[in-house]
Amino acid sequence: MQAFGNVATEPVRKQTKASGKGYFEFRMCESQRGTDTDPTWYTVRIMRDVDPCLVKGDFVKTTGKLKTDFYLSREGKPTGTLLIIAFEAAKISKPAPQPAPAEAPATDVSQDM
Repeated sequence: MQAFGNVATEPVRKQTKASGKGYFEFRMCESQRGTDTDPTWYTVRIMRDVDPCLVKGDFVKTTGKLKTDFYLSREGKPTGTLLIIAFEAAKISKPAPQPAPAEAPATDVSQDM
């Protein structure tokens, strides 16, 4: 699965309880266009112990497996989140706007003879 969206929280390094391996986790918001304009929120886990060099607000392409993560909330109610187990989360930079080319001054090509 691929999802495109903005990093909503700073990536945080965490460790698995079983093996102690490090990974990074952040929240991502995927904007929608068309008839469904509600954003989709994901928790992204990059299962590598390498800093992804992402900051809040970056536009990223995330590739991985979509899962649902169910748990009990603080109030004791069952709840869940969409979770992307990612093997890639790459920043996509938009090209910088190019200035409009300057127009050359008009020259009079007619000459008096």
